[in-house]
Amino acid sequence: MNTLDVVHDFLRRQVKPGAVCIDATAGKGRDTALLCRLAGKNGRVIAFDIQEAAVEQTRALLAEQGLSAEVVQDSHAHMARYAAPGTVDCIVFNLGRLPGGDARIFTTAASSLPAIDAGLTLLRPGGVMALALYYGKENGYEEKNAILSHLKSINDRLFTVLACDWLNRRNDPPLPIFIWKE
Repeated sequence: MNTLDVVHDFLRRQVKPGAVCIDATAGKGRDTALLCRLAGKNGRVIAFDIQEAAVEQTRALLAEQGLSAEVVQDSHAHMARYAAPGTVDCIVFNLGRLPGGDARIFTTAASSLPAIDAGLTLLRPGGVMALALYYGKENGYEEKNAILSHLKSINDRLFTVLACDWLNRRNDPPLPIFIWKE
């Protein structure tokens, strides 16, 4: 069991056919593909990544699996340009770097915090957000610390935030974080 297993189990329980979903950090496209399968033909999935290689990998994976999504080369901080407030059922983030990609390119608090806030406004009541927060190594701890601090300040009458930790895992295991909009 790892962070992605936990996040994917959460998504399978939350995302229903016809859902509007955002993969805020497309990466290799695995979350995008899962969201497409869960939302079905009547759903809508939008995936973002700043790296051309990630956009190409996501599109290729979707084509290979016969799935369809809007894959956009843009920052996750701009997701509000692509969906209206209160219309999104699920948003997924994998914060860190593209596995196998350039280790010098990774998400930072400067774009991730505005992206999370934008996502919170896009969620409909009952909508959810799932984050897999990778940290350490090249990208350090700044983003992790900033996000965890910021999430503590979110209005608890509007959102429920659950941050999980792997207490017996070594070497900075990624953290699964879940947010529900009331």
